[in-house]
Amino acid sequence: MKKLILSAVLSAVSASPLAAQEWGTVTGQVIVSGNIPTADLLHRKGAEIKDKEVCAADDTYKDDLVINADNKGLAHVFIYLAKAPKTVHPDLKTPAKQTVTFDQKNCMFIPHTLIARTGQTVEVISNDPIAHNTHTYPLKNSASNVLIAPNTAVGKGQKMEIKSAETLPFKVTCDFHPWMAAYWLAVDHPYAAVTDKDGKFTIEGLPVGEHEFRVWHEKVGYINRKFVVKVKAGDNAQKAIEVSGDALKKGSLK
Repeated sequence: MKKLILSAVLSAVSASPLAAQEWGTVTGQVIVSGNIPTADLLHRKGAEIKDKEVCAADDTYKDDLVINADNKGLAHVFIYLAKAPKTVHPDLKTPAKQTVTFDQKNCMFIPHTLIARTGQTVEVISNDPIAHNTHTYPLKNSASNVLIAPNTAVGKGQKMEIKSAETLPFKVTCDFHPWMAAYWLAVDHPYAAVTDKDGKFTIEGLPVGEHEFRVWHEKVGYINRKFVVKVKAGDNAQKAIEVSGDALKKGSLK
């Protein structure tokens, strides 16, 4: 009788989706092939622009095309699942932080690319001694246009709640300083990343199986709309994703 009970318990555990589920980590890099575009100068130090004492305190370069000259890595590329998988790693079901910080310094947004999950709040602060505004252009979430006072510290900023997942990253601007732009991606799962200064990314805790990612950059849109990865348990290093330098410079993959 005891053997039968033990057998039944073991069978129930093995049948549990959570007990049987395995998880993998996907790592990769987005690199630029062919001609490597150089960063465009936005404005020189002391340029005659609005609030030049802050905005033109130094030579400032555009942040829409950031390429590591040493390894050709492309920063600010979004890699994300278009929709949440049926199973999410139990440690990732809830975001580690309730609030994501969005800053501005010398009239540039920091970070240039941001990911927020539904249920999280983006707090907009400012390290600049001048006023800004944050104007969002989402497709599904409510658009916002809020004033950000000078020298706004963490905990004192404007809070924007992310209620819905978006199909694409959306643009964020400052109407006072029209060159300022950033992109936010709203997702309802933890499987999204932005490439770092070396063009590298890591997405952890994926359920084993085939997953279809989107790879998107503001200059060209989709680099790959259906980046398919067969995730196995453990590490899953991917071959580098390449994008043409000429296409990035032109702003089109066509």
